[in-house]
Formats: sequence, structure tokens, C-alpha cells
Amino acid sequence: MNTTIDRVSPEVAVLALDGELDASNYRELITTGSSLYADGARSLILDLSNLAYMSSSGIVALHSLALIFRGQLPPDPEAGWAAIHAVSADTAAGEAADQVRLVNPTPAIDSVLERTGLRRILPVYPDRNAAIAG
Repeated sequence: MNTTIDRVSPEVAVLALDGELDASNYRELITTGSSLYADGARSLILDLSNLAYMSSSGIVALHSLALIFRGQLPPDPEAGWAAIHAVSADTAAGEAADQVRLVNPTPAIDSVLERTGLRRILPVYPDRNAAIAG
């Protein structure tokens, strides 16, 4: 997966994902998001328009970013099923994470977001401008 970062302002970063988000690269995404947060970003726009595939590891990565941008610690990725259960608990509680916004997911990715409940906690926008305006 390739990523491109665009700092809209000191507080807002757009991170475009291109390719596949899976076990081989999801930690890099979490690390990138953590670095942006540490550098002062408080809103993260994830452009998913070129993301072709997302595995369960990608679901953990998106949830981890939501937690990071809420100022919380994400579950340890090494925790395996505990990280997946944390996603389930958060989506069941309906704790929205407006600090992380998703842009233009492909139909396949949108289906994953819907089935996992991530759409309930991560708002989805049709384009970058709408997500930035939030």
C-alpha cells in the first residue's frame, strides 16, 4: 500500500491510501497516524478512493486511528482477537469518532465498513472538501 500525506492545516491531515490494507502494512498506517497526531494533527481525513482491499487487520488499523485521534490508546495489535473485539465493543456503543473521517470508499471497502459497524463510528464523506468541512 502506498500513502500520501497532505497537511491541510497544522490541525488537519489528509492521508490517501492506495492499494491494499492488510497484515503486511496495517502497523505502518497506525504509526503514520500516531506520528501525525504527535505532530499536532487533531483531524485525520482518510481518502479511501484508491483502496482496493482491506482485511481484518485494516479494520483494526482504522479503529486504532479513531482511538488515537480521540486521545486514547489503541489496543495492542499483537493482542489478536482482543483488538477485533475492541472494534466490536466500540461500534456497539456507537462512540462516534468525528476526528477521523473517511472519504469515498470503493463499494467493496464500503461494504466492509458497513458489515463491521465502522460506518457507525467513522463518518463517510463523498469527497475531501466535504470531509474537511466536516
